[in-house]
Amino acid sequence: MDLFSHSNQKNKQHREPLASKMRPRNFDQFVGQTKLVGKNSPLRRMIQSGRVQSMIFWGPPGTGKTSLALLISSLIEYHFDSLSAVESGVSDLRRSIFEANERFTLYSVKTVLFIDEVHRFNKAQQDVILPSVEDGTVVLIGATTENPSFEINAPLLSRARIFTLESLTEIDIKNVIMNAINDVERGFGSESVDIHPDALDFLVGVSNGDARSTLNILEMAFYVSGLSTGKTKIITLDVVKDVVSKTDYYYDKDRDLHYDIISAFIKSIRGSDPDAAIYWLARMIQGGEDPVFIARRLVILASEDIGLADPYAISVAVAVQQAVSLVGMPEGKYPLAHATIFLATRIKSNSAKLAIDAAINEVDKTGNKPVPLHLRNAVTSVMKKMGYGKGYKYSHNYENNFAEMLNLPEELTTKGFYYPSDQGSEAQVKKWLEKLWGTDKFN
Repeated sequence: MDLFSHSNQKNKQHREPLASKMRPRNFDQFVGQTKLVGKNSPLRRMIQSGRVQSMIFWGPPGTGKTSLALLISSLIEYHFDSLSAVESGVSDLRRSIFEANERFTLYSVKTVLFIDEVHRFNKAQQDVILPSVEDGTVVLIGATTENPSFEINAPLLSRARIFTLESLTEIDIKNVIMNAINDVERGFGSESVDIHPDALDFLVGVSNGDARSTLNILEMAFYVSGLSTGKTKIITLDVVKDVVSKTDYYYDKDRDLHYDIISAFIKSIRGSDPDAAIYWLARMIQGGEDPVFIARRLVILASEDIGLADPYAISVAVAVQQAVSLVGMPEGKYPLAHATIFLATRIKSNSAKLAIDAAINEVDKTGNKPVPLHLRNAVTSVMKKMGYGKGYKYSHNYENNFAEMLNLPEELTTKGFYYPSDQGSEAQVKKWLEKLWGTDKFN
């Protein structure tokens, strides 16, 4: 190696991000994903057997998908070829496959083709990979943050095993940070670095289980830190807070986390837990979620989960939806919080949801049954002669403004669709209907 090559190598190492330098070189260095890479895990046994098949790694950002692909490739001594579905097209795929075929033909070296964000390839692009996966030209390792069942073509999916990676725990993230600080060869171990406990706790707290994001923040905090005691560089809470921006809170409105958080939000309100509900609301607000989307979900919930137990709930939800549209953000967070806490603390009933679902099911099952003649308007004399409106009882002419009669198609055998709960205002509704229709109405 000449002077210039040595210099270029040093520059490359210097430029390489900390997150890349700290990639694990063996399974013992792999932080988290114990179920996936533990000593007796199916994945580890497959690698040890030397018979590696194509696979899809599904999990949130920064959980080790790329690191695991690199590690597998090095352990089985395959050539590692990497593409990003965001930047690559069919020509890139064909070139990689051609080179993999040449590599095996000439040197008997097999290839791992790693495709990051593989879900971003369309059907035609995924079809290009299929024959090469099928005949063993390449071992495909795809990484995706999306559910493969929805985003990967069925033929390709059937030829690959899906392995799920989970967000790293707080203990995992803390280990990632301390490993980087103490590692002499790849991290800051050759420096004298100290991170204050409150800075460490804050960094762990904003990590969202993402090791890469955490290491990026740590690296920036290291370089911008101006405090030192002797030769020791100190990373304080203020330094970390200065580095962290809102974009460091992982929340992608087009990905699974978007749906996971809105699900947690709705289920917390349904579960009458205002603290959890307001927390998930804060997560969405900080993540830049569309406030109108949140408000719409609150309107739906007001009828679906509270309904007639508190008929006022829908009025509050609609008013908040209008208020958010009127004032926008950031002030819109206040009416959203108002509605979230109000709905979380209301008595719950899903009787309206069950009633309409049951009625729709009946319509789908029995079709268009005729309207009883007595409920039809006799608009013309011909209609009147045909019996339209005959026998209809005008409710207001009777006691309690109620006249019992058949109001469903005669052919229906169902007893009813709406069964009021005993919750809140609906308990009074139930008593009133039992008074009119008899106590066996809901038995």
